[in-house]
Amino acid sequence: MDTAFVYLARQEILLLFLLVGVGTLVGRVRLAGVSLGAAAVLFVAIALSAWGQSRGHHLVVPEALGTLGLTLFTFAIGVMSGPGFFASLRRGVWPILATVGVLSTAALVAVLAGRLLGLDPALVAGTFAGAVTNTPALAAAREAAGDSPLPTIGYAVSYIFGVLGMLLATHFALRDRARDADAPTPLVNCSVRVETSDEPGIREIERRYEGRIRFSRVKHGGSRFPSQTPADDDVLRRNDLVTVVGPEDLVASVVAELGHTSSHTLHADRSELDFRRITLSNGQLAGNTIAGLGLTARFGATITRVRRGDVDMLAADELVLQPGDRVRVTAPRAKMAAVSSFLGDSERGLSDINPVALGLGMALGILLGKFVFPVPGVEFSIGSAAGTLVLGLVFGQLCRVGPIVTTMPHMAAQAIAELGLLIFLAQAGTKAGGQLGVAFASGAWIDILVLGAVVTCTVAAGSWLVMRRVFKMGCTRLAGVMAGTQTQPAVLAFANGRTGHDSRVAQGYALVYPAAMITKILLGQLLGGL
Repeated sequence: MDTAFVYLARQEILLLFLLVGVGTLVGRVRLAGVSLGAAAVLFVAIALSAWGQSRGHHLVVPEALGTLGLTLFTFAIGVMSGPGFFASLRRGVWPILATVGVLSTAALVAVLAGRLLGLDPALVAGTFAGAVTNTPALAAAREAAGDSPLPTIGYAVSYIFGVLGMLLATHFALRDRARDADAPTPLVNCSVRVETSDEPGIREIERRYEGRIRFSRVKHGGSRFPSQTPADDDVLRRNDLVTVVGPEDLVASVVAELGHTSSHTLHADRSELDFRRITLSNGQLAGNTIAGLGLTARFGATITRVRRGDVDMLAADELVLQPGDRVRVTAPRAKMAAVSSFLGDSERGLSDINPVALGLGMALGILLGKFVFPVPGVEFSIGSAAGTLVLGLVFGQLCRVGPIVTTMPHMAAQAIAELGLLIFLAQAGTKAGGQLGVAFASGAWIDILVLGAVVTCTVAAGSWLVMRRVFKMGCTRLAGVMAGTQTQPAVLAFANGRTGHDSRVAQGYALVYPAAMITKILLGQLLGGL
Protein backbone atom coordinates (compact mmCIF):
# COMPACT_ATOMS: atom_id res chain seq x y z
CA MET A 1 0.00 0.00 0.00
CA ASP A 2 2.90 2.33 0.76
CA THR A 3 4.07 1.95 -2.86
CA ALA A 4 0.69 3.12 -4.11
CA PHE A 5 0.73 6.09 -1.74
CA VAL A 6 4.24 7.09 -2.87
CA TYR A 7 3.14 6.95 -6.51
CA LEU A 8 -0.08 8.93 -5.94
CA ALA A 9 1.79 11.58 -3.94
CA ARG A 10 3.89 12.26 -7.05
CA GLN A 11 1.02 12.06 -9.57
CA GLU A 12 -1.27 14.92 -8.54
CA ILE A 13 -3.46 14.89 -11.68
CA LEU A 14 -3.89 11.11 -11.45
CA LEU A 15 -4.86 11.52 -7.78
CA LEU A 16 -7.42 14.19 -8.71
CA PHE A 17 -9.24 12.10 -11.27
CA LEU A 18 -9.03 8.94 -9.19
CA LEU A 19 -10.83 10.80 -6.40
CA VAL A 20 -13.40 12.20 -8.83
CA GLY A 21 -14.15 8.77 -10.29
CA VAL A 22 -14.20 6.75 -7.08
CA GLY A 23 -16.02 9.48 -5.16
CA THR A 24 -18.74 9.73 -7.79
CA LEU A 25 -19.24 5.97 -7.70
CA VAL A 26 -19.56 6.07 -3.91
CA GLY A 27 -21.97 8.97 -4.24
CA ARG A 28 -24.38 6.79 -6.24
CA VAL A 29 -24.80 4.31 -3.39
CA ARG A 30 -28.20 4.83 -1.76
CA LEU A 31 -28.79 4.22 1.95
CA ALA A 32 -32.40 4.51 3.13
CA GLY A 33 -33.19 6.09 -0.22
CA VAL A 34 -30.55 8.82 0.15
CA SER A 35 -27.27 9.19 -1.74
CA LEU A 36 -24.50 11.77 -1.28
CA GLY A 37 -24.02 12.44 -4.98
CA ALA A 38 -21.03 14.66 -5.79
CA ALA A 39 -20.51 15.41 -2.08
CA ALA A 40 -19.08 11.88 -1.69
CA VAL A 41 -15.95 13.05 -3.57
CA LEU A 42 -15.16 15.29 -0.59
CA PHE A 43 -15.41 12.48 1.95
CA VAL A 44 -13.46 9.97 -0.16
CA ALA A 45 -10.72 12.58 -0.55
CA ILE A 46 -10.67 13.24 3.22
CA ALA A 47 -10.48 9.52 4.00
CA LEU A 48 -7.73 8.73 1.47
CA SER A 49 -5.64 11.78 2.42
CA ALA A 50 -5.96 11.05 6.16
CA TRP A 51 -5.02 7.40 5.56
CA GLY A 52 -1.97 8.39 3.57
CA GLN A 53 -0.94 10.99 6.16
CA SER A 54 -1.15 8.36 8.90
CA ARG A 55 1.45 6.33 6.98
CA GLY A 56 3.70 9.32 6.34
CA HIS A 57 2.57 10.17 2.80
CA HIS A 58 1.27 13.60 1.84
CA LEU A 59 -1.54 13.12 -0.70
CA VAL A 60 -2.86 16.50 -1.81
CA VAL A 61 -4.36 18.02 -4.93
CA PRO A 62 -2.65 21.39 -5.66
CA GLU A 63 -4.33 24.48 -4.22
CA ALA A 64 -4.34 26.15 -7.65
CA LEU A 65 -6.50 23.37 -9.08
CA GLY A 66 -8.95 23.74 -6.20
CA THR A 67 -9.19 27.49 -6.85
CA LEU A 68 -9.74 26.84 -10.56
CA GLY A 69 -12.51 24.34 -9.84
CA LEU A 70 -14.25 26.58 -7.31
CA THR A 71 -14.17 29.68 -9.51
CA LEU A 72 -15.43 27.76 -12.54
CA PHE A 73 -18.25 26.43 -10.39
CA THR A 74 -19.27 29.79 -8.91
CA PHE A 75 -19.06 31.63 -12.23
CA ALA A 76 -21.22 29.04 -14.01
CA ILE A 77 -23.74 29.05 -11.15
CA GLY A 78 -23.89 32.83 -11.41
CA VAL A 79 -24.49 32.76 -15.17
CA MET A 80 -27.35 30.26 -14.76
CA SER A 81 -28.87 32.12 -11.80
CA GLY A 82 -28.45 35.72 -13.00
CA PRO A 83 -31.92 36.41 -14.46
CA GLY A 84 -33.76 34.72 -11.59
CA PHE A 85 -31.49 36.30 -8.96
CA PHE A 86 -32.06 39.90 -10.02
CA ALA A 87 -35.77 39.26 -10.49
CA SER A 88 -36.01 38.01 -6.89
CA LEU A 89 -33.57 40.52 -5.40
CA ARG A 90 -36.27 43.16 -4.95
CA ARG A 91 -38.10 40.84 -2.58
CA GLY A 92 -34.93 39.13 -1.32
CA VAL A 93 -33.28 41.92 0.70
CA TRP A 94 -34.82 40.74 3.96
CA PRO A 95 -33.76 37.09 3.54
CA ILE A 96 -30.22 38.35 2.86
CA LEU A 97 -30.24 40.42 6.05
CA ALA A 98 -31.72 37.45 7.92
CA THR A 99 -28.81 35.28 6.72
CA VAL A 100 -26.36 37.84 8.12
CA GLY A 101 -28.31 37.73 11.40
CA VAL A 102 -28.23 33.91 11.58
CA LEU A 103 -24.46 33.80 11.00
CA SER A 104 -23.86 36.57 13.56
CA THR A 105 -25.95 34.64 16.08
CA ALA A 106 -23.90 31.49 15.37
CA ALA A 107 -20.68 33.46 16.01
CA LEU A 108 -22.06 34.69 19.35
CA VAL A 109 -23.01 31.12 20.26
CA ALA A 110 -19.46 30.02 19.37
CA VAL A 111 -17.92 32.61 21.70
CA LEU A 112 -20.22 31.79 24.63
CA ALA A 113 -19.96 28.00 24.21
CA GLY A 114 -16.21 28.25 23.71
CA ARG A 115 -15.84 30.06 27.04
CA LEU A 116 -17.97 27.44 28.77
CA LEU A 117 -15.70 24.73 27.37
CA GLY A 118 -12.55 26.67 28.28
CA LEU A 119 -11.23 26.87 24.70
CA ASP A 120 -8.69 29.42 23.48
CA PRO A 121 -10.32 32.25 21.41
CA ALA A 122 -8.10 31.42 18.42
CA LEU A 123 -9.30 27.81 18.59
CA VAL A 124 -12.91 29.04 18.77
CA ALA A 125 -12.37 31.21 15.69
CA GLY A 126 -11.03 28.29 13.66
CA THR A 127 -13.81 26.01 14.91
CA PHE A 128 -16.38 28.57 13.77
CA ALA A 129 -14.75 28.73 10.30
CA GLY A 130 -14.83 24.93 10.02
CA ALA A 131 -18.39 24.67 11.31
CA VAL A 132 -19.55 27.06 8.57
CA THR A 133 -17.09 25.42 6.09
CA ASN A 134 -15.44 28.65 5.01
CA THR A 135 -11.71 28.68 4.24
CA PRO A 136 -11.47 32.49 3.74
CA ALA A 137 -12.89 32.88 7.27
CA LEU A 138 -10.13 30.55 8.50
CA ALA A 139 -7.50 32.67 6.74
CA ALA A 140 -8.95 35.81 8.34
CA ALA A 141 -8.98 34.15 11.77
CA ARG A 142 -5.36 32.98 11.43
CA GLU A 143 -4.22 36.44 10.39
CA ALA A 144 -6.04 38.08 13.32
CA ALA A 145 -4.59 35.46 15.71
CA GLY A 146 -1.03 36.14 14.59
CA ASP A 147 -0.71 33.01 12.40
CA SER A 148 -1.33 30.72 15.37
CA PRO A 149 -1.84 27.03 14.45
CA LEU A 150 -4.88 26.82 16.73
CA PRO A 151 -7.45 28.09 14.16
CA THR A 152 -6.34 25.40 11.68
CA ILE A 153 -6.78 22.66 14.32
CA GLY A 154 -10.29 23.86 15.15
CA TYR A 155 -11.15 24.14 11.46
CA ALA A 156 -10.03 20.60 10.60
CA VAL A 157 -11.96 18.97 13.46
CA SER A 158 -15.22 20.87 12.90
CA TYR A 159 -15.20 20.89 9.09
CA ILE A 160 -16.49 17.35 8.51
CA PHE A 161 -19.59 17.81 10.64
CA GLY A 162 -19.98 21.25 9.07
CA VAL A 163 -20.62 19.47 5.77
CA LEU A 164 -22.43 16.39 7.11
CA GLY A 165 -24.65 18.36 9.46
CA MET A 166 -25.83 20.72 6.75
CA LEU A 167 -26.35 17.80 4.35
CA LEU A 168 -28.66 16.21 6.92
CA ALA A 169 -30.46 19.52 7.48
CA THR A 170 -30.96 19.92 3.73
CA HIS A 171 -32.26 16.36 3.47
CA PHE A 172 -34.88 17.06 6.14
CA ALA A 173 -35.75 20.42 4.56
CA LEU A 174 -36.49 18.75 1.22
CA ARG A 175 -38.88 16.17 2.64
CA ASP A 176 -41.84 18.56 2.22
CA ARG A 177 -40.89 19.95 -1.21
CA ALA A 178 -44.00 18.40 -2.82
CA ARG A 179 -46.03 21.04 -0.96
CA ASP A 180 -43.90 24.00 -2.05
CA ALA A 181 -46.05 27.08 -2.40
CA ASP A 182 -43.65 28.58 -4.96
CA ALA A 183 -43.54 25.49 -7.21
CA PRO A 184 -43.97 26.47 -10.87
CA THR A 185 -47.34 25.45 -12.28
CA PRO A 186 -47.13 23.18 -15.36
CA LEU A 187 -48.09 24.84 -18.63
CA VAL A 188 -51.17 23.59 -20.50
CA ASN A 189 -52.83 24.19 -23.90
CA CYS A 190 -56.56 24.74 -24.32
CA SER A 191 -58.67 25.47 -27.39
CA VAL A 192 -61.46 27.94 -26.65
CA ARG A 193 -64.62 28.82 -28.60
CA VAL A 194 -65.32 32.52 -28.13
CA GLU A 195 -68.85 33.33 -26.99
CA THR A 196 -68.42 36.89 -25.74
CA SER A 197 -69.46 39.80 -27.94
CA ASP A 198 -67.04 42.28 -26.32
CA GLU A 199 -64.39 41.77 -29.06
CA PRO A 200 -61.37 41.87 -26.72
CA GLY A 201 -57.90 42.33 -28.19
CA ILE A 202 -55.54 39.36 -27.93
CA ARG A 203 -52.57 41.45 -26.74
CA GLU A 204 -54.85 43.33 -24.36
CA ILE A 205 -55.83 40.04 -22.66
CA GLU A 206 -52.17 38.94 -22.45
CA ARG A 207 -51.24 42.25 -20.82
CA ARG A 208 -54.14 42.01 -18.38
CA TYR A 209 -52.79 38.63 -17.24
CA GLU A 210 -49.31 40.22 -16.90
CA GLY A 211 -47.85 38.10 -19.68
CA ARG A 212 -48.55 34.85 -17.82
CA ILE A 213 -50.73 33.47 -20.63
CA ARG A 214 -50.16 33.48 -24.37
CA PHE A 215 -52.29 32.85 -27.47
CA SER A 216 -50.61 30.61 -30.02
CA ARG A 217 -53.16 30.32 -32.87
CA VAL A 218 -56.59 31.56 -33.88
CA LYS A 219 -59.35 30.68 -36.37
CA HIS A 220 -61.47 33.71 -37.11
CA GLY A 221 -65.05 32.71 -37.90
CA GLY A 222 -64.96 29.11 -36.68
CA SER A 223 -63.54 25.72 -37.54
CA ARG A 224 -64.13 26.02 -41.33
CA PHE A 225 -61.65 28.87 -41.63
CA PRO A 226 -57.82 28.63 -41.75
CA SER A 227 -55.65 28.78 -38.64
CA GLN A 228 -53.19 31.62 -38.24
CA THR A 229 -50.83 32.99 -35.62
CA PRO A 230 -52.25 35.98 -33.73
CA ALA A 231 -51.22 39.44 -34.93
CA ASP A 232 -50.62 42.33 -32.54
CA ASP A 233 -53.90 44.01 -33.53
CA ASP A 234 -56.05 40.85 -33.55
CA VAL A 235 -59.39 40.94 -31.77
CA LEU A 236 -61.60 37.98 -30.84
CA ARG A 237 -65.14 37.83 -32.14
CA ARG A 238 -67.99 35.49 -31.40
CA ASN A 239 -67.44 31.92 -32.73
CA ASP A 240 -63.68 32.43 -33.16
CA LEU A 241 -61.50 29.53 -32.04
CA VAL A 242 -58.30 30.33 -30.18
CA THR A 243 -55.58 28.36 -28.37
CA VAL A 244 -54.35 29.71 -25.05
CA VAL A 245 -51.18 28.54 -23.27
CA GLY A 246 -50.31 29.09 -19.63
CA PRO A 247 -50.65 27.75 -16.06
CA GLU A 248 -53.76 25.64 -15.61
CA ASP A 249 -55.55 28.01 -13.23
CA LEU A 250 -55.02 31.07 -15.44
CA VAL A 251 -56.03 29.19 -18.58
CA ALA A 252 -59.26 28.19 -16.83
CA SER A 253 -59.91 31.88 -16.06
CA VAL A 254 -59.37 32.85 -19.69
CA VAL A 255 -61.73 30.08 -20.84
CA ALA A 256 -64.43 31.30 -18.42
CA GLU A 257 -63.95 34.87 -19.63
CA LEU A 258 -64.09 34.14 -23.35
CA GLY A 259 -66.51 31.21 -23.69
CA HIS A 260 -66.00 27.47 -23.29
CA THR A 261 -63.53 24.72 -24.09
CA SER A 262 -63.87 23.71 -27.73
CA SER A 263 -64.13 20.16 -29.04
CA HIS A 264 -61.80 21.23 -31.88
CA THR A 265 -58.20 20.80 -30.69
CA LEU A 266 -56.45 23.54 -32.63
CA HIS A 267 -52.96 22.83 -31.28
CA ALA A 268 -53.09 19.23 -32.58
CA ASP A 269 -54.02 20.33 -36.14
CA ARG A 270 -50.80 20.67 -38.17
CA SER A 271 -52.39 20.99 -41.60
CA GLU A 272 -51.92 24.78 -41.81
CA LEU A 273 -49.80 25.79 -38.82
CA ASP A 274 -46.96 23.57 -37.67
CA PHE A 275 -45.09 23.61 -34.36
CA ARG A 276 -41.72 22.33 -33.21
CA ARG A 277 -38.89 22.87 -30.75
CA ILE A 278 -36.00 24.88 -32.21
CA THR A 279 -32.63 25.45 -30.50
CA LEU A 280 -31.44 29.05 -30.44
CA SER A 281 -27.86 28.73 -31.68
CA ASN A 282 -27.61 31.96 -33.70
CA GLY A 283 -25.27 33.97 -31.47
CA GLN A 284 -26.44 37.27 -32.97
CA LEU A 285 -29.93 36.69 -31.57
CA ALA A 286 -28.95 35.71 -28.01
CA GLY A 287 -29.64 38.51 -25.56
CA ASN A 288 -32.72 39.70 -27.45
CA THR A 289 -36.20 39.59 -26.01
CA ILE A 290 -38.79 37.39 -27.67
CA ALA A 291 -40.60 40.47 -28.93
CA GLY A 292 -37.29 41.80 -30.28
CA LEU A 293 -36.92 38.82 -32.63
CA GLY A 294 -39.91 40.04 -34.65
CA LEU A 295 -40.95 36.52 -35.69
CA THR A 296 -44.57 37.52 -36.28
CA ALA A 297 -43.62 40.29 -38.72
CA ARG A 298 -40.91 38.20 -40.43
CA PHE A 299 -42.57 34.81 -40.70
CA GLY A 300 -46.05 35.00 -39.23
CA ALA A 301 -44.69 32.86 -36.38
CA THR A 302 -44.97 33.01 -32.62
CA ILE A 303 -43.05 31.49 -29.70
CA THR A 304 -45.24 30.04 -26.96
CA ARG A 305 -42.74 28.31 -24.65
CA VAL A 306 -39.04 28.40 -23.84
CA ARG A 307 -37.28 25.38 -22.40
CA ARG A 308 -34.11 26.26 -20.47
CA GLY A 309 -32.41 23.24 -18.98
CA ASP A 310 -35.29 21.09 -17.73
CA VAL A 311 -37.67 23.98 -17.07
CA ASP A 312 -40.50 25.07 -19.38
CA MET A 313 -41.29 28.80 -19.26
CA LEU A 314 -44.04 30.77 -20.91
CA ALA A 315 -42.70 32.89 -23.75
CA ALA A 316 -43.50 36.37 -22.42
CA ASP A 317 -42.58 39.18 -24.83
CA GLU A 318 -39.98 40.63 -22.44
CA LEU A 319 -38.22 37.29 -21.74
CA VAL A 320 -34.54 37.57 -22.71
CA LEU A 321 -33.32 34.56 -24.67
CA GLN A 322 -30.05 32.80 -23.93
CA PRO A 323 -27.96 30.66 -26.28
CA GLY A 324 -29.09 27.06 -26.17
CA ASP A 325 -32.71 27.90 -25.27
CA ARG A 326 -35.16 25.53 -26.97
CA VAL A 327 -38.13 27.53 -28.12
CA ARG A 328 -41.48 26.09 -29.17
CA VAL A 329 -42.47 27.87 -32.38
CA THR A 330 -45.86 27.90 -34.08
CA ALA A 331 -45.59 28.98 -37.73
CA PRO A 332 -47.11 28.38 -41.19
CA ARG A 333 -45.84 25.06 -42.51
CA ALA A 334 -44.14 26.71 -45.48
CA LYS A 335 -42.22 29.09 -43.19
CA MET A 336 -41.01 26.62 -40.57
CA ALA A 337 -37.73 25.85 -42.37
CA ALA A 338 -36.99 29.57 -42.66
CA VAL A 339 -37.70 30.11 -38.95
CA SER A 340 -35.41 27.20 -38.09
CA SER A 341 -32.61 28.63 -40.23
CA PHE A 342 -33.09 32.09 -38.71
CA LEU A 343 -32.81 30.82 -35.12
CA GLY A 344 -29.92 28.46 -35.92
CA ASP A 345 -31.27 25.14 -34.66
CA SER A 346 -27.80 23.61 -34.20
CA GLU A 347 -26.93 21.16 -31.41
CA ARG A 348 -23.77 23.21 -30.96
CA GLY A 349 -26.02 25.81 -29.38
CA LEU A 350 -26.46 23.48 -26.40
CA SER A 351 -22.74 22.96 -25.75
CA ASP A 352 -20.92 26.15 -26.83
CA ILE A 353 -19.05 27.33 -23.70
CA ASN A 354 -18.63 30.85 -25.16
CA PRO A 355 -14.89 31.22 -24.40
CA VAL A 356 -15.03 35.04 -24.64
CA ALA A 357 -17.62 35.35 -21.86
CA LEU A 358 -15.96 32.59 -19.82
CA GLY A 359 -12.48 34.10 -20.05
CA LEU A 360 -13.44 37.73 -19.47
CA GLY A 361 -15.97 36.90 -16.75
CA MET A 362 -13.54 34.69 -14.83
CA ALA A 363 -10.72 37.24 -15.12
CA LEU A 364 -12.87 40.15 -13.95
CA GLY A 365 -14.38 38.04 -11.15
CA ILE A 366 -10.95 36.98 -9.83
CA LEU A 367 -9.78 40.62 -9.92
CA LEU A 368 -12.91 41.67 -8.02
CA GLY A 369 -12.24 38.93 -5.46
CA LYS A 370 -8.70 40.23 -4.88
CA PHE A 371 -9.77 43.86 -4.48
CA VAL A 372 -9.12 44.99 -0.89
CA PHE A 373 -12.08 46.77 0.69
CA PRO A 374 -11.02 49.18 3.46
CA VAL A 375 -13.25 48.85 6.53
CA PRO A 376 -12.54 50.76 9.76
CA GLY A 377 -10.11 48.65 11.74
CA VAL A 378 -9.70 45.92 9.12
CA GLU A 379 -9.09 45.31 5.42
CA PHE A 380 -10.58 42.35 3.60
CA SER A 381 -11.26 40.97 0.14
CA ILE A 382 -14.25 38.81 -0.76
CA GLY A 383 -12.15 36.14 -2.46
CA SER A 384 -12.16 34.68 -5.95
CA ALA A 385 -15.22 32.49 -5.36
CA ALA A 386 -17.50 35.36 -4.37
CA GLY A 387 -15.98 37.62 -7.06
CA THR A 388 -16.62 35.16 -9.88
CA LEU A 389 -20.12 34.49 -8.56
CA VAL A 390 -20.95 38.21 -8.63
CA LEU A 391 -19.57 38.61 -12.16
CA GLY A 392 -21.43 35.48 -13.27
CA LEU A 393 -24.69 36.91 -11.94
CA VAL A 394 -24.07 40.19 -13.79
CA PHE A 395 -23.08 38.44 -17.03
CA GLY A 396 -26.10 36.13 -16.82
CA GLN A 397 -28.42 39.10 -16.34
CA LEU A 398 -26.90 41.25 -19.11
CA CYS A 399 -26.84 38.44 -21.71
CA ARG A 400 -25.24 40.82 -24.22
CA VAL A 401 -22.96 43.88 -24.17
CA GLY A 402 -22.87 45.33 -27.67
CA PRO A 403 -21.73 42.54 -30.00
CA ILE A 404 -20.47 40.34 -27.13
CA VAL A 405 -22.78 37.66 -25.71
CA THR A 406 -22.05 37.45 -21.97
CA THR A 407 -23.96 34.28 -21.16
CA MET A 408 -23.70 30.65 -22.25
CA PRO A 409 -26.10 27.77 -22.90
CA HIS A 410 -27.66 26.32 -19.76
CA MET A 411 -26.37 22.82 -20.51
CA ALA A 412 -22.80 24.06 -21.09
CA ALA A 413 -22.87 26.13 -17.89
CA GLN A 414 -24.20 23.16 -15.95
CA ALA A 415 -21.42 20.90 -17.26
CA ILE A 416 -18.75 23.49 -16.35
CA ALA A 417 -20.27 23.92 -12.88
CA GLU A 418 -20.28 20.17 -12.25
CA LEU A 419 -16.68 19.69 -13.42
CA GLY A 420 -15.48 22.65 -11.37
CA LEU A 421 -17.32 21.38 -8.30
CA LEU A 422 -15.78 17.90 -8.51
CA ILE A 423 -12.27 19.34 -8.84
CA PHE A 424 -12.82 21.64 -5.87
CA LEU A 425 -14.26 18.89 -3.65
CA ALA A 426 -11.30 16.61 -4.37
CA GLN A 427 -8.82 19.37 -3.50
CA ALA A 428 -10.69 20.51 -0.37
CA GLY A 429 -10.96 16.92 0.83
CA THR A 430 -7.25 16.19 0.51
CA LYS A 431 -6.41 19.44 2.29
CA ALA A 432 -8.75 18.72 5.22
CA GLY A 433 -7.73 15.05 5.42
CA GLY A 434 -4.07 15.95 5.69
CA GLN A 435 -4.78 18.11 8.75
CA LEU A 436 -6.86 15.55 10.65
CA GLY A 437 -3.89 13.82 12.30
CA VAL A 438 -2.62 17.06 13.86
CA ALA A 439 -6.14 18.06 14.82
CA PHE A 440 -6.99 14.83 16.61
CA ALA A 441 -3.61 14.84 18.36
CA SER A 442 -4.95 17.85 20.24
CA GLY A 443 -6.44 16.81 23.57
CA ALA A 444 -9.33 19.24 23.08
CA TRP A 445 -10.68 17.62 19.92
CA ILE A 446 -13.88 16.37 21.59
CA ASP A 447 -14.67 19.87 22.89
CA ILE A 448 -13.90 21.27 19.43
CA LEU A 449 -16.19 18.71 17.81
CA VAL A 450 -19.01 19.58 20.22
CA LEU A 451 -18.56 23.32 19.66
CA GLY A 452 -18.51 22.87 15.88
CA ALA A 453 -21.67 20.77 15.96
CA VAL A 454 -23.43 23.43 18.06
CA VAL A 455 -22.46 26.17 15.58
CA THR A 456 -23.48 24.13 12.52
CA CYS A 457 -26.83 23.22 14.10
CA THR A 458 -27.41 26.87 15.02
CA VAL A 459 -26.92 27.94 11.40
CA ALA A 460 -29.07 25.09 10.04
CA ALA A 461 -31.91 25.53 12.53
CA GLY A 462 -31.78 29.33 12.32
CA SER A 463 -31.93 29.31 8.52
CA TRP A 464 -34.82 26.84 8.49
CA LEU A 465 -36.87 28.69 11.10
CA VAL A 466 -36.40 32.15 9.64
CA MET A 467 -36.85 31.25 5.98
CA ARG A 468 -39.79 28.87 6.48
CA ARG A 469 -41.64 30.52 9.35
CA VAL A 470 -40.96 34.20 8.72
CA PHE A 471 -40.58 34.41 4.93
CA LYS A 472 -42.72 31.34 4.05
CA MET A 473 -40.02 30.15 1.65
CA GLY A 474 -40.59 26.90 -0.24
CA CYS A 475 -38.43 23.90 0.65
CA THR A 476 -36.69 23.75 -2.72
CA ARG A 477 -35.48 27.36 -2.60
CA LEU A 478 -34.69 26.88 1.11
CA ALA A 479 -32.29 24.05 0.24
CA GLY A 480 -30.35 26.46 -1.98
CA VAL A 481 -30.39 29.14 0.72
CA MET A 482 -29.02 26.67 3.28
CA ALA A 483 -26.22 25.68 0.89
CA GLY A 484 -25.46 29.35 0.20
CA THR A 485 -25.52 30.27 3.89
CA GLN A 486 -23.02 27.46 4.51
CA THR A 487 -21.09 28.55 1.36
CA GLN A 488 -20.73 24.84 0.72
CA PRO A 489 -20.81 23.51 -2.87
CA ALA A 490 -21.21 19.92 -1.61
CA VAL A 491 -24.54 20.84 -0.02
CA LEU A 492 -25.62 22.55 -3.25
CA ALA A 493 -24.66 19.46 -5.24
CA PHE A 494 -26.70 17.29 -2.87
CA ALA A 495 -29.74 19.59 -3.18
CA ASN A 496 -29.42 19.65 -6.97
CA GLY A 497 -29.26 15.86 -7.08
CA ARG A 498 -32.37 15.51 -4.91
CA THR A 499 -34.38 18.05 -6.95
CA GLY A 500 -33.20 17.24 -10.48
CA HIS A 501 -31.31 20.57 -10.73
CA ASP A 502 -34.43 22.63 -10.00
CA SER A 503 -33.58 26.26 -10.84
CA ARG A 504 -34.96 27.48 -7.50
CA VAL A 505 -32.06 25.74 -5.71
CA ALA A 506 -29.42 27.71 -7.62
CA GLN A 507 -31.40 30.94 -7.20
CA GLY A 508 -31.57 30.48 -3.42
CA TYR A 509 -27.85 29.69 -3.31
CA ALA A 510 -26.89 32.73 -5.37
CA LEU A 511 -29.22 35.00 -3.37
CA VAL A 512 -27.38 34.64 -0.05
CA TYR A 513 -23.91 33.37 -1.00
CA PRO A 514 -22.11 36.73 -1.48
CA ALA A 515 -23.50 38.20 1.77
CA ALA A 516 -22.72 34.96 3.65
CA MET A 517 -19.14 34.92 2.35
CA ILE A 518 -18.46 38.53 3.36
CA THR A 519 -20.11 38.07 6.77
CA LYS A 520 -18.05 34.97 7.55
CA ILE A 521 -14.78 36.68 6.64
CA LEU A 522 -15.59 39.61 8.93
CA LEU A 523 -16.72 37.31 11.74
CA GLY A 524 -13.58 35.16 11.38
CA GLN A 525 -11.43 38.29 11.64
CA LEU A 526 -13.41 39.46 14.67
CA LEU A 527 -13.29 36.12 16.52
CA GLY A 528 -9.60 35.62 15.77
CA GLY A 529 -8.77 38.98 17.31
CA LEU A 530 -10.57 38.37 20.62
